[in-house]
Formats: sequence, C-alpha cells, structure tokens
Amino acid sequence: MAASIIVPLANGPYLVTGPIKLLDPEGREFTVQGDKIALCRCGGSSNKPFCDGTHKRTAFKAETKAS
Repeated sequence: MAASIIVPLANGPYLVTGPIKLLDPEGREFTVQGDKIALCRCGGSSNKPFCDGTHKRTAFKAETKAS
C-alpha cells in the first residue's frame, strides 16, 4: 500500500495525497473523491475540514518548514 503524504502549503492548507481515510471525531468517515484533498488550517473555511480558499481572503500566514 502506498503511503499518504501531507504537505503544509506556505500560508495555505494541508495538501494530502495518497490513500485517504478521513474521520470525524465520532469516527464517521468523510466522503473523499480521488486521492488528493486540501485540509483547512486557517480556521476560516465554511466547508471544514476541507479548504475553501478563505486563507487567501484573510491573509493567513503560517509558513512551515522542516528543520
């Protein structure tokens, strides 16, 4: 089985690729189309946990780099 890869995009969402199984806090599975999703990390999405582009309108800043 291929591994999932999660990349925090500069000032944007978490981009998840690969086999994806996304659960809510009660363990119910979200419907995921395909093998790539963007997860909100700015907190402003109206479609949580998925990104809807709100980070662009709110000037979200959170660059993440591995040390």
